[in-house]
Amino acid sequence: MNMTTSTMQISRVQAWILATRPKTLSAAIVPVMVGSAVAADHGVFSPLPAAVALLCALLIQIATNLANDYFDFLKGADSEHRIGPLRVTQSGLIPPTTVRNVMIAILALTFLLGMYLVAIGGWPILLIGVISIICAVLYTAGPFPLAYVGLGDVFVFLFFGIVAVTGTYYVQALAWSTDALIASLPVGAISTGILVVNNYRDIDSDRRTNKNTIAVRIGRGATRLEFQLLLIIAYAVPLIQMPQAAQPAWLLLPALSLPFAFRVVRILSRSTDGVVLNNALADTGRLLAIYGALYSIGYYLA
Repeated sequence: MNMTTSTMQISRVQAWILATRPKTLSAAIVPVMVGSAVAADHGVFSPLPAAVALLCALLIQIATNLANDYFDFLKGADSEHRIGPLRVTQSGLIPPTTVRNVMIAILALTFLLGMYLVAIGGWPILLIGVISIICAVLYTAGPFPLAYVGLGDVFVFLFFGIVAVTGTYYVQALAWSTDALIASLPVGAISTGILVVNNYRDIDSDRRTNKNTIAVRIGRGATRLEFQLLLIIAYAVPLIQMPQAAQPAWLLLPALSLPFAFRVVRILSRSTDGVVLNNALADTGRLLAIYGALYSIGYYLA
């Protein structure tokens, strides 16, 4: 595979950093941060389980990104027509077998680290961990990959929202919490928004390669509406929680992130340019990080 001049100038270290897709890692960090904030609010915060949960979440996110890079290349979804950020397998920066082997090694490490959380939380955490690892691969692999049959949005909402937040709470409190479940909804909504923007950008290329994401199935107009509905969920949840808080005004802190949300909505309504939408994707990752930080602070204070 021939590499372009621009890719030839990228070092191996830079290539691996690209492969992890650092702009998406907020989807791993924020759920643990919010779940830990709820645990602190309930007086059950435990730093070591929280830290291990964060490390496992980051590793699963990175492994999922590597799996996408590898399997999308094998399935032909990543081609010369791709308009998204550089993929290391398709571009030839890293050999496909190396990407695959590192992905497997990261998942194995995640499993080993997860055994500590299983020792604390028992079989529910083992079940969550095993399913998360399997889905990290099946997202783009296998005969019915989740991303190719329109289930990617559901997967992200469940695993990077509900499962991650409530699971983080559980390994600290050793109990499930309705508060953690409610707090997981805005996290899952904005995390899903990252994928929605990604798929919105890739509608044309995905359609050519039979990658039938929800965006491909419903078209650009409905995909923009989906993104807006996800944001409505994210900003409505703190309003619903306010009557139960001792100092409810602090739960309005996430509203400070609204300018970032409006910015992405405007971009999606005005442009289908790949470069512009790449920026919108990065903006959505930042929105999640800012919202998550404000939401966690609000929980601590409220």
